[in-house]
Amino acid sequence: MTTTLITGANKGLGFETARRLVGAGHTVYVASRDAGRGRLAAERLGARAVALDVTDDASVTAAVRAVEAGGGLDVLVNNAGIQVEMGDDGQVVAGAAEVTAEMMRRTFETNVFGMVRVLHTFLPLLRRSGAPVVVNVSSGLASLSRMTDPGRPGHAYAGVAYPASKAAVNMVTVQYAKAFPEMRINAVEPGFTRTDLNGNSGRQTVEQGAEIIVRMAQVGPDGPTGGYFDAEGPLAW
Repeated sequence: MTTTLITGANKGLGFETARRLVGAGHTVYVASRDAGRGRLAAERLGARAVALDVTDDASVTAAVRAVEAGGGLDVLVNNAGIQVEMGDDGQVVAGAAEVTAEMMRRTFETNVFGMVRVLHTFLPLLRRSGAPVVVNVSSGLASLSRMTDPGRPGHAYAGVAYPASKAAVNMVTVQYAKAFPEMRINAVEPGFTRTDLNGNSGRQTVEQGAEIIVRMAQVGPDGPTGGYFDAEGPLAW
């Protein structure tokens, strides 16, 4: 039995990924900052709930203990994220002229430092698995190649904090994959999906967005590692 933990899994892409992996036979931990919402989501899915705030050391450590007591971990999906420069209508309200160091700090605290905190703390459990997998949810906005190409839709995105944080996620992915070659560690781009993150302004459904997350959560020991993928295949950095 494969055991999987998904951060930010009480709604959106995390919830849909959990639903699909439960259906694929995984034992899934729905990790949520709000313990009550996490429990409700887990009950709906037939999953296990664990309280986990990626920005809090004690919370992450307690989650590791709970998962270890439950038998260990094979797959970690780092899905939790924030996008502070986007308004409720899905429009960027803080471009290069408006972004502040505080906005950058808040974004990186969840999207980068939080991801590293979770990965670092769960690493001992993952290394005990016979086939450990890590999926880091990134974004197409993290691609320097795409963001510097006027012909790409993402080129027009004016925000700074979110793309910068996801570019950092990609670099962390590459470095961890090199450090732990026995693990499959990849970054994925779900696409512009309708979620609370963007005021439900995305062009595709959570079912479509979760496709690449679910696929990479199920890679075998001979699968890719250190890569950056969307549903169509590898992406340019």
